[in-house]
Amino acid sequence: MKKTITEETKAVIFDMDGTLIDSMWIWPDIDDYYIRKYHLTLPEDFHRAIEGKSYHETARYFRDTFDMELTTEEIMEEWTSLAYQRYTQEVTLKPGAEEFLRYGKERGILFGIATSNGRTLAEAALKALRIEEYFTSVRTSGEVEAGKPKPDIYLKVAEDMQVQPEHCLVFEDVPMGILAGKRAGMKVCAVYDEFSRLLDLEKKQLADYYVRDFRDVMSQIKERGTDGE
Repeated sequence: MKKTITEETKAVIFDMDGTLIDSMWIWPDIDDYYIRKYHLTLPEDFHRAIEGKSYHETARYFRDTFDMELTTEEIMEEWTSLAYQRYTQEVTLKPGAEEFLRYGKERGILFGIATSNGRTLAEAALKALRIEEYFTSVRTSGEVEAGKPKPDIYLKVAEDMQVQPEHCLVFEDVPMGILAGKRAGMKVCAVYDEFSRLLDLEKKQLADYYVRDFRDVMSQIKERGTDGE
């Protein structure tokens, strides 16, 4: 297995949902509730159509695709209300993530988050998991011109951290996110997630590296010594 962390790695940028935290399981339940409440019929390409989109872009997709009378902001507010308790009480870190964060902090690696989720849920999850202190930059795709697979959000986080893209390593769980990281000129490590398991082959083909979770990353580091050599 190729080592993911090298002496060139100055910063690590995580996608959040499905990558850093185990949270993608929340959204099918919310989708099912929403579909029933508003009597919607999902198109066959629904999941791929919204993959990588920002929270705002996904809400706009719902409004336009289903000709909903709600505004984009009203849709986002309802989703946030439905998901908030789970993000603060039920989500967990991916295995090995906290150990990896501690390792990086001790060695001066900067950490950032580039999420397609909304800021309210992102900040709530990080606070509930008590890991806010690790991150130099937390950005959402709604704060840049376009969501993934455009590279905007990854470039913004790198800019915040004052690290050149070639010295950034991205962790992502879906193809559109992997493409965003690659288009930003960064190395990208795909992370397994149950929600996107059927896309694993595509993820492996697009990414520079692949891990099941962050225990794999820590195993590589320990095998090669504390400096990741």
